[in-house]
Amino acid sequence: MLILGLVLTLIGWLTGIGILTTIGIILLVVGAVLMLLGSVNRPVFGRRYWY
Repeated sequence: MLILGLVLTLIGWLTGIGILTTIGIILLVVGAVLMLLGSVNRPVFGRRYWY
């Protein structure tokens, strides 16, 4: 999710498409939060592991 957010942010910024930049930033934030919660061994949405 972090990589997809970064790619969308860069594409949106380089092409000037605002919606791609916005979606990319949102995905970056959500990915960072999920990564942080996963790194401290906290269950996310009631599940400890996602397969």
